[in-house]
Amino acid sequence: MAPPYSNGNGYGYGYGYPSSSLPTSSSYDYEYRNNNEPQSICDEISACVGAMLGQLWGYMNGRGRQAAWSWVTKAAQQIKRNMTRRRLLSFPHLLVGLWVLVMLWGERWVFASRIRSCDWDHWEDWPAGVTPHRLIFIADPQIIDPHSYPGRPWPLNPLTITITDNYMRRSYIQLQKQLHPDTVFFLGDLFDGGREWKTATGDFEDPEWAKDHRPAEERKHLKEWHRKYGDDYWLREYARFGNIFYDNWNLGGVFPGPGQRGRKLISSLPGNHDLGFGAEVKVPARHRFNAYFGETNRVDVIGNHTFVSVDTVSLSAGTSSMRGQVDLQPIYGPVQQFLKEVKATKRRAVQKEVRFWRGEVEELTFEQKVEDLETADFSKLPTMDPGEGAPDFPTILLTHVPLYRDPGTPCGPMREHWPPAKPPKGQAGPVIPDHRNAISVSGGYQYQNVLDPKDSQRLVKDIGNVIHAFSGDDHDYCEVVHSTEQGNVREITVKSFSMAMGVPTPGFQMVSMYNPIDDKGNPLPGSPKTTLQTHLCLLPQQLSTFVTYAILGVASVLILIARAFLLPVFNLQPFALDPIPHPSSVLLPIFKPKTEGDDRFAYDVAPTSSGTSSSKFPSARMSSSSSTTRPRGQSITNSAQARAASPNTKAAKANSGKWGWGQNRGPRIEIRRDSYYDDKERDSTWKPASRSGSGSRNRYTLGVVGREIWTTCWRVVWMVLLFFTYLTYKG
Repeated sequence: MAPPYSNGNGYGYGYGYPSSSLPTSSSYDYEYRNNNEPQSICDEISACVGAMLGQLWGYMNGRGRQAAWSWVTKAAQQIKRNMTRRRLLSFPHLLVGLWVLVMLWGERWVFASRIRSCDWDHWEDWPAGVTPHRLIFIADPQIIDPHSYPGRPWPLNPLTITITDNYMRRSYIQLQKQLHPDTVFFLGDLFDGGREWKTATGDFEDPEWAKDHRPAEERKHLKEWHRKYGDDYWLREYARFGNIFYDNWNLGGVFPGPGQRGRKLISSLPGNHDLGFGAEVKVPARHRFNAYFGETNRVDVIGNHTFVSVDTVSLSAGTSSMRGQVDLQPIYGPVQQFLKEVKATKRRAVQKEVRFWRGEVEELTFEQKVEDLETADFSKLPTMDPGEGAPDFPTILLTHVPLYRDPGTPCGPMREHWPPAKPPKGQAGPVIPDHRNAISVSGGYQYQNVLDPKDSQRLVKDIGNVIHAFSGDDHDYCEVVHSTEQGNVREITVKSFSMAMGVPTPGFQMVSMYNPIDDKGNPLPGSPKTTLQTHLCLLPQQLSTFVTYAILGVASVLILIARAFLLPVFNLQPFALDPIPHPSSVLLPIFKPKTEGDDRFAYDVAPTSSGTSSSKFPSARMSSSSSTTRPRGQSITNSAQARAASPNTKAAKANSGKWGWGQNRGPRIEIRRDSYYDDKERDSTWKPASRSGSGSRNRYTLGVVGREIWTTCWRVVWMVLLFFTYLTYKG
């Protein structure tokens, strides 16, 4: 027997010392005392660890290796049994094939189908042969992060992030592949909690006057957010945004459409979830946003139209109720300065575009000469701005927050939250006010549904020549024509691109522009009066897809249950395999001598059957026997017949008693095996009593049905989940 802490090979403590040579506790104490070293608990821990490692090594070299090999053998046998034609072409696998097609439709094909139905040729209405510039607006992707569902437990939050990211990625990939837009504009709220994640530098705490504004649900998570989510986390979120939208940009093609300068993706317009709103805008967060996405206030000339992007979440600080109490100049100052110069900026941008189409250098050229500083004339410096009265392109205003409108202004029939109210009989126009169909004129912590009236009027007036406006923030579609004070501008609030923004059917806005000009920038004679056409493209309803999965799941279970019950009725081929019979580790003999010590009786071992319901050896009886051993598998009836035909039958009867006492000096206990598992003897031999009777047959049938239900359902479930996991992983 191995000593304590032995690895079973005669070596104690796992260090390779023979157990006989281990020092005693007294020798230990003496040795430590002589060396003036205190006894440490580390020695005991080292000894225990060594012993455990030694035992583990012995186990892996012995029983562990045998167990592993046994497991591999069983797995190989099971795989071999499953790779037959009967199994591969079975009904459950046919059902799995149906699931594969449905999931390919729900996770891939439906996106391509929906976006293909929005093809430009299906709704554009331009003269034949024109080459319009094709642009797409994407609003409020608002990628999910810890700010979105702060109380949601760990498994659900990552799953929500993965599903919503995959939804936007698949939609955007098909958008690029099917539509090939020349330009893509984002209308703000790129992140959901971008304003909450600290920057590397700068104060990120809420001001004292604003701490009570934050909802109680967020206040209890604020310390955790500031501790766990900083600039590094924001950078990872930025990379995640780029993985969805930037990395798939070239799928739309490297070259622009006919007659276009190039392809552009512009994502510099911020939303309130990126920076905050009004007086509570986080200036450090805005500096970071500018550094990675570009200037928030900008002018772009695209398709002979001028696009003016305005940071209206910062502009709103100028009309905030807190303006007279705290210094908000750092927030609204830059955007107000931009609006003062925006008309001149527009004229310069138009001139650069015209110079390009004329084949000239876009930038200014200066005469090279040397002048005395005191006599130099700076009043005649070359400029790109031709001044008032110069050609101007139709201007499009881009703002994250919609412009002001009167409460109850209806949004039209394409709004999903609530359709327009039905007008009374005899009324041709819409019902006004229609508060259910309108954007609510209200606000709260870090948001405001529409801009202040003064800011809205100022935007239209300062920019000038605004023919259309596009906004986001509301997540649903809304189309209105504003009042005269706001220039009668037509505004479209674009649907959210995300499935998690409270709108069942996400979407994006398509814009087709055609504005032919001469070499001065003026419209050509005969040009269309309307230079811009729009179309709302709806994406798949993810909720409908999940409902389809649920209906198919319930139907699959019911079908498999019905099939299992029909199995014995129509004698169908079962899917469930019989368990692989394995010999028991404790083998019982067929014959055992009554008196010990007589080795003339051979042990005949009968294989057990894993299909036996109650006992592996259901019955036994005592019988007499001859000196020769009965062959393995021979039934008791056959043994009796053999004795009857034997020439020594009379002698056997004479020497044997009632209970088989004879020349073998004692009775033998014969353990009969269940011969009904043997097909050749099924009809000619005895069967155990547990199989007789209608009740037993019913129990046996129910057992087969139950096993069939479990096996088929489990096979379908794990294969379907495995394929869904693969599709989710691939994005």
